[in-house]
Amino acid sequence: MRKQFLQNILKTGGIAAMALSANLAWGQNVPEVIKETVFDINTKKVGAEIPHTMYGIFFEDINYGADGGLYGELLKNRSFEFPQPFMGWKTIGDVELRTGSPFERCPHYAHLSNRDYKASVLQNEGFFGIGFNKDAEYRLTFYARVPEGGMAELEIHIINTDRDTSSQYASEDKITVSGKEWKKYELKIRSNATIAKGEFRLSLSHAYNNSLDLEHVSLFPAETFKNDENGLRKELAEALESMHPGVFRFPGGCIVEGSRLPLRYQWKNSIGPVENRPLNDNRWQYTFGHRSFPDYFQSYGLGFYEYFRLAEELGAEPLPVLSVGLACQYEGVNEVPLDELQPYIDDVLDLIAFANGDPATNKWAKVRSEMGHDKPFNLKYVAIGNEQWGSTYPEHLKPFIEQVRKQYPDIKIIGSAGPQSEGEEFDYLWPEMKKLKVDLVDEHFYRNEEWFLSQGNRYDKYDRKGPKVFAGEYACHGAENGRNHFQAALCEAAFMTGLERNADVVPMATYAPLFAHVDGWQWRPDAIWFDNLTVAKSCSFIVQSLFSNNKGSHVVPLTMNGKAVAGNEGQKGLFASAVMDDATGELIVKVVNTGEQPQMVNFNLAGFPKGIHNGTVTSLHAADPDAENSVENPLLVTPSTTPFCALDQRAVLPIPAQTFVILRIEK
Repeated sequence: MRKQFLQNILKTGGIAAMALSANLAWGQNVPEVIKETVFDINTKKVGAEIPHTMYGIFFEDINYGADGGLYGELLKNRSFEFPQPFMGWKTIGDVELRTGSPFERCPHYAHLSNRDYKASVLQNEGFFGIGFNKDAEYRLTFYARVPEGGMAELEIHIINTDRDTSSQYASEDKITVSGKEWKKYELKIRSNATIAKGEFRLSLSHAYNNSLDLEHVSLFPAETFKNDENGLRKELAEALESMHPGVFRFPGGCIVEGSRLPLRYQWKNSIGPVENRPLNDNRWQYTFGHRSFPDYFQSYGLGFYEYFRLAEELGAEPLPVLSVGLACQYEGVNEVPLDELQPYIDDVLDLIAFANGDPATNKWAKVRSEMGHDKPFNLKYVAIGNEQWGSTYPEHLKPFIEQVRKQYPDIKIIGSAGPQSEGEEFDYLWPEMKKLKVDLVDEHFYRNEEWFLSQGNRYDKYDRKGPKVFAGEYACHGAENGRNHFQAALCEAAFMTGLERNADVVPMATYAPLFAHVDGWQWRPDAIWFDNLTVAKSCSFIVQSLFSNNKGSHVVPLTMNGKAVAGNEGQKGLFASAVMDDATGELIVKVVNTGEQPQMVNFNLAGFPKGIHNGTVTSLHAADPDAENSVENPLLVTPSTTPFCALDQRAVLPIPAQTFVILRIEK
């Protein structure tokens, strides 16, 4: 009878209700057929602490992740600083580019005149169009003057590019500009329609017979994340907030290096008044010729101040990455001689001062204060270099470490193990990082399913006394075009149980990359996909969130036949880890069944008192291993949570094939 009951469970793949019945019906008398899959969990033996930084996020401005993505600005080339100065704008009538605006590092502006035309118009296409929501407000700001003096009138319209609409106008507004001096103007406008790919039009009217100069024309949703003025796209930032990340690595990896050193990300250009931050090439506009985007630049509107502020708002530790004086080695040799490194070292020292210094005594801290943040950002970590390799990297890194240690001994320094997860360069750099006594070593893994399933024991034998590991960039690149399909996310979940089990060695990990615009991506897979109106959290992002929101406080031992459950021989494709949560008093068990057959797992809960222990089971499963969330169907794969209970020191749970399960049990 009981054997038939078990067979029914395995056949249906049901979890919570059947597990509850099984636990209560069997009690201590578990059928022999299920005793071969037994997890022993010793809740009395508290192990390594799960650090706050354990699971985090890594942002790189790839796939239109900043301008056109997380950064709330809706207009492309708002300051007319692109090499083709009207790229992103349609010009009609008498419109010309001039130089000499109030902003030294962004000197160009547009001059509009109605001398010979019915209208002079600037119309912005945004980033693959502009998304507008019906009845939503948008905040337009710009700098303007009337060169001749007097007044000029600007007509402002949201343009619905759908040819079937009776009118192109989804909004109609006017604003008057006066005087020869540059002034900042602001106007709230409201869209009367939802538009996926609209445009934005500014027209010089004939109300006055004067020309008009325009500079830094900016359009934001009125409601940004935390209502910050130079803010972030709300729904994208809220997706990050839902993960509760413990660490935030920025501003990227390869963009920190640059394809050439002059094109590297320079943080000092990304702070101060947003109107005066110079344009920078984005190396991802041309890195992949088969998916090039010649209009992809960095406005620096989303700069280091905004990154620090976002980290603070998310409750995450900021982790900036800075250049070590080496450009991307994949694109050839471009390095700073060792005796010319001081300006690069100063960038690191000055950044620490910007983040943590006293505005009364430090000029960079004063800049932070003037931007609106008098209190320090409490920076604890800095990464120097990204994916460099060979002897040139430790040679360059050494003087950085010496000067940072001398001036800021409490700052933890992160070095790199290079771009590979193993091999000659990896094996060379790890001993070099130990010699330099970095605090953490950044390891990157972009690998296929087989690799991730083979790495369950990767960190079990790492040196407990050496530098810690920062798994700074990783993602399972599936067999077919690196899609964000469910199977890849399941392999990542399996790998992450090994990170969690070894939290004393791997105190922080971040999936990469973070964002991708569906119309402008160069790299996949990515954690979150979006278009102008919709956000889709990939299966990989869901896995990251489930780990982060269930990370607990301390590791406790979980074994099967005395061994860690890490996809080893005889473990039937199972991976698992267990932690205690001091805040709730719960045991949290994560189990990943990567096999093709369901498994009934018997949990021996050493240290649990007698009685019924209530809990929940959260499961993530997709019938189709190629299923993926998309902007067309963002909720195709979602986790489900149901009640569960254990009896005394025993719990029984069926784990369906190809499923990630999180079990929370009140002790």
